[in-house]
Amino acid sequence: MTCCEPIEQTTLKVGYARVSTSEQSTRLQKDALKRAGCKTIFVDEDASGKDRKRPALKRALKTMRPGQTLIVWKLDRLARSLQDLLDISQELKANGVHLESLTEKLDTSSAYGEFTFHMIAAIAQMERRLISERTKAGLQAVKRSGKRLGRPLSLSAEQIAYAYTEHSVYGVPKTEIAAGMGVSRLTLDRAFLRSSFR
Repeated sequence: MTCCEPIEQTTLKVGYARVSTSEQSTRLQKDALKRAGCKTIFVDEDASGKDRKRPALKRALKTMRPGQTLIVWKLDRLARSLQDLLDISQELKANGVHLESLTEKLDTSSAYGEFTFHMIAAIAQMERRLISERTKAGLQAVKRSGKRLGRPLSLSAEQIAYAYTEHSVYGVPKTEIAAGMGVSRLTLDRAFLRSSFR
């Protein structure tokens, strides 16, 4: 559920509030945003922060004009991840819109606020590069050790041989064999394909 009032061109401060479940209330957020001078407040109710498909936020980002400021009570009301926050802030900056968080006392219209966001972006980029480098190094180490990459096999070679014998020699249905081994029929078929048993 979402709601908002039309943005007036003279309105410089626009608020955004969000709650994750229908049991939660946006009253605290809206009161703080009104005290901050927001005449227009976009509200997403029952909207997860992990989901960028938040109608009110989408409408706010689309309708705001250069010189306006999007104000939130806390940054986690706007985004649930650092990358999501950076994406939104970059979109706002590209449109000439500032971002302000009341709790974190962050305002990108100031030199300090802009610097803080640049620091956040730099740290995020470094973190992504470090994660990528660690992942690549880990994969190379596994390959050098001769271990198999990917998900572990559900059945051992001995189990596959037993299952094949039960099916081909004694005529036990694959479905029955799979159930007895605690796997699906599809898993058993794939195990046969991966092995020398066809």
